[in-house]
Amino acid sequence: MRKVTIQVESIGAGFKRFKTAWKTGKPQGEFITFDTLGTMLKTLTPKRWELVEMLQARGPLGVRALARELGRDVKNVHADVQALMEIGLVEQRGRQVAVPFDEIRTAFMVRKAA
Repeated sequence: MRKVTIQVESIGAGFKRFKTAWKTGKPQGEFITFDTLGTMLKTLTPKRWELVEMLQARGPLGVRALARELGRDVKNVHADVQALMEIGLVEQRGRQVAVPFDEIRTAFMVRKAA
């Protein structure tokens, strides 16, 4: 079962995880990391989440079929698919697109100013 965690994390924290994996030889898991919550929310819009959920439920689909299922314009769905492919949340499988993960987790923390 393939899992991914989508999170907000500093570059330093990500580098620390990389160093741990390098030193131990043990995978630390799969992550899609954003530097700020704003960047994450700008990238993972409600319409893009709906697209991800559709692909999770239906399996691989062509962009036109996906647009039809979502009741959206093909051009806009194509743009959303491209954005999700850039971050690794969606991948192309021949003429179709799919979410390669069985489980998607999200994590971010908001702290009170000191």
